[in-house]
Amino acid sequence: MTDPAGEFFEAVTDAEASEREARNGLRHMLALSLSKIADGLIDPKLVLSWLLTALGAPGWMAGALVPVREAGALLPQLALAGWVRRMPRRKWAWIVGASGQCGAALVIAAAPIWLDGEAAGWVILAALAVLAVSRAAASVSYKDVLGKTVGAGRRGAVTGLAGSVSAAAVIAFALALMAGGQGTGPLALAVALAGALWLGAALVFRGLDEPASPRAVAPAIDLSPLWRDAGFRRFVMVRGLLTATALAPPYLVLIAGTGSALSQLGALVLASAVASLLGSYVWGRLSDRSSRHVLAIAGLSGAVALAAGAALGAVGKTGGAALPAVLFALMLAYHGVRQARSTYLVDMAPEEARATYAALANTAIGGLLLLSGALGGVLSAWGPVAALAGFAALSAVGGLLALGLPRTEG
Repeated sequence: MTDPAGEFFEAVTDAEASEREARNGLRHMLALSLSKIADGLIDPKLVLSWLLTALGAPGWMAGALVPVREAGALLPQLALAGWVRRMPRRKWAWIVGASGQCGAALVIAAAPIWLDGEAAGWVILAALAVLAVSRAAASVSYKDVLGKTVGAGRRGAVTGLAGSVSAAAVIAFALALMAGGQGTGPLALAVALAGALWLGAALVFRGLDEPASPRAVAPAIDLSPLWRDAGFRRFVMVRGLLTATALAPPYLVLIAGTGSALSQLGALVLASAVASLLGSYVWGRLSDRSSRHVLAIAGLSGAVALAAGAALGAVGKTGGAALPAVLFALMLAYHGVRQARSTYLVDMAPEEARATYAALANTAIGGLLLLSGALGGVLSAWGPVAALAGFAALSAVGGLLALGLPRTEG
């Protein structure tokens, strides 16, 4: 015989669980959208590079923005993983990360009010380092929280919608810059707004209904793949060389010159946002076919774009649509590298060791980003054209080495 009372209570429980998951999904979408919009408003590659240059900071400081931001978000992850795994409710790690990014953004926004030149540069770099470490805390915890609070069939919709909303917001920001404006005031306001958005994201995330997890200790990381797996070593080398596509945009900003009008920055931000929208779709499909070939194509096309940027800078042709077109091509290549490196790592790593391979790759790339950024800083002593030429060479070598990566496709 069936038990009507048992069936009733089971139906009520299922309905409550579905309603809770729906509420959690909405909170994820809103918090992640706010966070991604904030990322676009404070983009170190373009917005902060333009701000530092307009404040009269040395060129090497603009070149240091991306290495500080990217390496700072990668290198602490191994240490932070143990802290996160000891937390019963790991949403608090994400909240701490978002709150830290809020505070750092507000410091960056305030810097132009009282400071300029090298002093402003040091304050902004220090605040960006805090922002990067805060981002690492959010990154380490987010996938775990998402997995605990949203079902497997809905997670892609959560992150996908957030990406679309943020892309639309960044395009609107670019169009606003292109419409007019002068000086550093509008950029400081945009960075302050980014801080407010991160605070809003933290408050939204606070309301997540996250079940408690047992306290755990992060397992020791096995370093042996670095010397045991030649294919993995080559992948790390390729990915390290192709960081040139991420490090180069500030030098395009230096070539453009800031002047007083923000319309040129708006054109660059628009080019980057459109490249992000197109690249995510196109490269994702191609990476499923052969991620190593996408790494090669993206690396070589990035080298061509960087060489074109260096040539424009050398002859002084930096006005109009030339530099935005170069940046569009470069950012397409950058998103190709991002998409293909993730796909290749998942495909090539042994199933039982994927977490280890990912942690090792992220840590190694964090260190290589600092080295590549230092190289760009040295080259920038001869001007941004020299730095772009150096990054073009790194990207070309990375693309060629990618052709020799072990096959992962069937």
